Amino acid sequence: MEKLIVTGGKKLRGEVSVSGAKNVALKALVAACLTHEEVIVKNVPLISDFFVMVDIIKELGGTVVLKDHTITINMKKIAKTKIALEQAAEIRTSSMFLAPLLARVGQAQIPNPGGCRIGARPIDRTIEGLKKMGVDVVYDSSDGYFHAKAEMLQGTTYVFEKNTHTGTETMILAAVLAKGQTVLENAAQEPEIDELITLLNQMGAKIKRSRSRTIVIDGVTKLHGTVFTIPPDRNEVVTFAIAGIITQGDVLVKGVNKEGLTEFLEKLDACGGGFEEKNQGIRFYYKGDLRATDITTSYYPGFMTDWQSPWVVLMTKAQGVSVIHETVFESRFGYVDELKKMGAHIELFHPEVLNPKNVYNFNLHDDNKKNFHAAKAYGPTVLHDGVVNISDLRAGATLVLAALAARGTSVIFGVDRLDRGYEQFDERLRSLGADIERVKE
Repeated sequence: MEKLIVTGGKKLRGEVSVSGAKNVALKALVAACLTHEEVIVKNVPLISDFFVMVDIIKELGGTVVLKDHTITINMKKIAKTKIALEQAAEIRTSSMFLAPLLARVGQAQIPNPGGCRIGARPIDRTIEGLKKMGVDVVYDSSDGYFHAKAEMLQGTTYVFEKNTHTGTETMILAAVLAKGQTVLENAAQEPEIDELITLLNQMGAKIKRSRSRTIVIDGVTKLHGTVFTIPPDRNEVVTFAIAGIITQGDVLVKGVNKEGLTEFLEKLDACGGGFEEKNQGIRFYYKGDLRATDITTSYYPGFMTDWQSPWVVLMTKAQGVSVIHETVFESRFGYVDELKKMGAHIELFHPEVLNPKNVYNFNLHDDNKKNFHAAKAYGPTVLHDGVVNISDLRAGATLVLAALAARGTSVIFGVDRLDRGYEQFDERLRSLGADIERVKE
């Protein structure tokens, strides 16, 4: 067990680099398993989720060599088709191994995936799509596994009922080696998905977006090896941006540009946060009192759900009342009680929504009534020290941000959840002047 001890009140200043994008790196590992040739992936983030995926690849029969931030994967032969329950429980992207297992071996046994509990995040949309590709899938509640078989994956046309990032990517991965053409309608369009498409095309796949939410995949008989570099993580950019502003500091995030950050930067400008695009990256700085600014999360190109909790803590420092409406996941305000321990004034409520089926991206059912889908953040609030627990990855970064801006010394438990998505987060914050220490119990 580890904890973070953070003494707030330090203005963060200096330059910092962000890691490779988690949501590209994990999917690149799955893509590498579609070929028997060597795939080299550079700029991988050394986070706990990454190492879980590496362990799964080794368990399935692949060889992995990691040197610094470059990984070489060779899945010459798939030796097993069953993923261990304990591995799948740790990470949601474990379900994506359905694609290479079905494409190369014709069968897969995948447990119901885990990860951060920010909502149900069912994989039913993916399962429905795979069934249309000729896959026989049965879920056995007695062992918690999806049992899937297919003699050969067949191209199909599939329309996603709701936007699904992971579902879109899994269907792309399955379709590249399928017989014939697959057309995905209402497909997600996050930049990370286009990075996966670029990687697969480098490996010999034939994939293109014919329209913004339509992806066409012409199946090929085999893929080959390649070398691919992971781009910077958008979520880390936002985290360090808010860290600089909420501490009234000045932080340059190196090696990044505005691509994929437009909605965040527009809201940051609206609330009075300072930013400037430079040759070396983007500078984020405090330039005066912040203004209350409402946001509604949405799938790309909307305001990203992963930015929601850091935005809430920023709004505790803004003048007025900010409304934050979460439409992507049904249970993403678990961190609010922890912020309240530090003096934040936040009220959760049920917003009036005329057509919830069209507004919300999660499956609607009676259990949703116990989850609040919106919050009011009142500011400016003087945050103080507290002893808090991390409930999920982004909430972890949020509590660290709050502690950096708070008076006194805070203790943060549940650091393992933070390590799922941030490499050496405390060390990079210290390089900017933060008073933060990681302590083993």
